[in-house]
Amino acid sequence: MEIQTIDASLLAKMFLSGTKNLEAKKEWINELNVFPVPDGDTGTNMCMTIMSAANAVAELENADMKTVAKAISSGSLRGARGNSGVILSQLFRGLTKVMGNYDEVTVEILAEAFEKSVQTAYKAVMQPKEGTILTVARGAADKAVEMATKTDDIVEFSEAVIAEAEAVLAKTPDMLPVLKQAGVVDSGGQGLVCVLQGAYDALVGNEVDYTAFVPETTAKAESKCKTTVEFVIETDKPLATYQIKEIKAKLEALSVGDIVDLKIGDMIDSSESKESKPTEPAKPMGFVSIATGEGLTSIFTELGCDYMIPGGQTMNPSTDDILSAVEKVNAETVFVLPNNKNIILAANQAASICKDKKIVVIPTKTIPQGITALISFDPDASVQDNEANMTEEIKNVKTGQVTYAVRDTVIDDKEIAKNDWMGMADTGLLSVNADIDIAFKEMIDQMVTEDSAVVSIYWGEGSDQEKAEALGKAIEEKYPDLEIEISEGGQAVYAYIVSVE
Repeated sequence: MEIQTIDASLLAKMFLSGTKNLEAKKEWINELNVFPVPDGDTGTNMCMTIMSAANAVAELENADMKTVAKAISSGSLRGARGNSGVILSQLFRGLTKVMGNYDEVTVEILAEAFEKSVQTAYKAVMQPKEGTILTVARGAADKAVEMATKTDDIVEFSEAVIAEAEAVLAKTPDMLPVLKQAGVVDSGGQGLVCVLQGAYDALVGNEVDYTAFVPETTAKAESKCKTTVEFVIETDKPLATYQIKEIKAKLEALSVGDIVDLKIGDMIDSSESKESKPTEPAKPMGFVSIATGEGLTSIFTELGCDYMIPGGQTMNPSTDDILSAVEKVNAETVFVLPNNKNIILAANQAASICKDKKIVVIPTKTIPQGITALISFDPDASVQDNEANMTEEIKNVKTGQVTYAVRDTVIDDKEIAKNDWMGMADTGLLSVNADIDIAFKEMIDQMVTEDSAVVSIYWGEGSDQEKAEALGKAIEEKYPDLEIEISEGGQAVYAYIVSVE
């Protein structure tokens, strides 16, 4: 079989097929993660990212190349979750930026698109690390450029590019010692290879079931009988745009018929006043933070956070989740606290997309850093001064987390058995033990120095107030100069989150 061009229809089929292959293998990809922690994993994040775009593509009918390319790019950018998902969305962004300019794509155009995809993805990461999805993508792009000088056949071209991606993936353990010790290849790179392999299946005509990507709304639209329902909504005060969107979404979910777009003018004030009530003026600065657990949510709210996004280690929010949250904050500038290193890229991506407000991302990698950032905020200072001060203050926070292992592995020369408790800090894995108390204390011993003054313990799933207080008392007895603070966090997966300052 020889194919010399890809049109919009074939591109859509290839993208959906790549999505399907990734979705089918996401759990296997999750198992490749180095740290055996039961949280939001690479396969899940990449799958949710690409599914957002796949749903947009599946809705298209007789679309041209530009429309398909835009659906892929916009859908993946807004649906991006986790570092691997954001990088994947940037790869699609670069790829489609080139392909969208043509009615049909040739080998030469594909090579240009692969190059652009890698350039775009590398620019999105402040400190690119080799041995990751970026390395696999670059290897594929280099091979694409080479093959463009050797053949006009897209099938031959694709086979060579995928083979090179697989070869580079196999070498990732030699680039990252942590992968080699764990005996796995890079999970993000494996996810990318799965997408390429699935796309190739559609290119050569292999049968793939796409029904999983047909949204329910499309099926409803095919119904012969349509009903239009008009709603009159009475309110005591004008509604914000986000509230109107939420009402519309709830009405649509009822499947009562076609919902006409709601506008602010459609809202009827129950006082029957003909005059529109003034809305509260936006304050200069506000906060959005990501955390899971009622205790942590309360702590952030009490410290002045305007809107909390539920999530974190167990579920990385998407770029669109962050954009939606920012929209709900009545402020001109909104500081976003990711509180997780795997959410920072998505937050940065939200900042680059947002047009109506200024988003400032404070690169908080942990819950304690987020709390410190809020405490350091000065409402009388400028946006720039607050950004600089909060970014500087979070550097003084040491964070430790205790959770359990979901499989046997080896990390940092420490053997880990399934169900062992692990104490992990900013510097890496500090302790491993079948006894949670021992794992906790060994972790603390490596975090505390002569300059330490305060240890804050947030207990969550796997612990309780009594157990946390017993550990706090043990630390106090060993380090009498330390001030110990204990709070209920309520976080999932992590029995303890600890800060040492």
